[in-house]
Amino acid sequence: MGTVATRKVDGEEAGMRVDRWFKLHYPGLGFGHLQKLLRSGQVRVDGARVKTSTRLAIGQEVRVPPLATGDARPQTIATIRDKRDADVLNDALLYEDSDVYVFNKPAGLAVQGGSGLNRHVDGMLEAFRDRKGRKPRLVHRLDRETSGVLVVARTRSAAAFLGKAFKDRDSRKYYWAVLKGVPKPSSGKISTFLARGEGEEAERMLVARHGDKGADHALTHYALADQAGSGLSWVVMRPVTGRTHQLRAHAAHIGHPIIGDPKYFDVENWELPGGIQNRLHLLARRIILPHPSGGTIDVTAPLPPHMAQSWAVLGFEEASGEAAAERL
Repeated sequence: MGTVATRKVDGEEAGMRVDRWFKLHYPGLGFGHLQKLLRSGQVRVDGARVKTSTRLAIGQEVRVPPLATGDARPQTIATIRDKRDADVLNDALLYEDSDVYVFNKPAGLAVQGGSGLNRHVDGMLEAFRDRKGRKPRLVHRLDRETSGVLVVARTRSAAAFLGKAFKDRDSRKYYWAVLKGVPKPSSGKISTFLARGEGEEAERMLVARHGDKGADHALTHYALADQAGSGLSWVVMRPVTGRTHQLRAHAAHIGHPIIGDPKYFDVENWELPGGIQNRLHLLARRIILPHPSGGTIDVTAPLPPHMAQSWAVLGFEEASGEAAAERL
């Protein structure tokens, strides 16, 4: 058994429920045991009894009674279940400071958990908890098969700031995609309403009408960067809105689906050119958004291996993509 401890609530913990605060600092302490400690008055905040649902304020003092060794086990890097997660994230790190991480998410790795998914970025971020036990927070998403820049907040305040920036559309995101055929005109915008399909189409976003159930407006700007004859084109896409599968659904809507797309590429008797892998050719290439501490975050991701192979086969030069982005 340990001794009585007193801990101050810091700015990142303001507004946190008492039970969440204990889960953060003492993950080995069970909820039932915590309730007993609260009921008996052994846990107090500024000397007063509290409930599990009580929300904490900055500067308050939490009385922590003596805890058994297992209950008091702190969350540190030494307790990470799988060191490989930390290694993968470190290898994918494009940028970091005290407020944010920016990762180059590999294609095939989900951002969040779902049916049948045991490994995803959100779970892997357990490996990046800091010494106070704070886990970095997701502030936006990428599709599982899309690679590229993924911004993660390191603190609650940074998460709130960045979440608002995405909601208010203060970010600029540029994607590189290879499409079937060449869009006409070579630059323009795609403006539709999108809604999730039903039945067999439940995993796809479909073009809908204004007022349809679940329909949200989606707007994408695009510009042609290069083409390989009339069969394939490389476009830079800038989504203004952030709907699920927006770029993939929009590309298919204009008759030029992204090659390698298992959900939206539906063209009969069409074969990929030799040397190009049948994988989604969509890269979250660059993101620009305000930084929580002032200034700007501006990070670019490299081509993933399967797209780098295609660029070599098709003779695309990366400078063409930067030039196309300037037109958006």
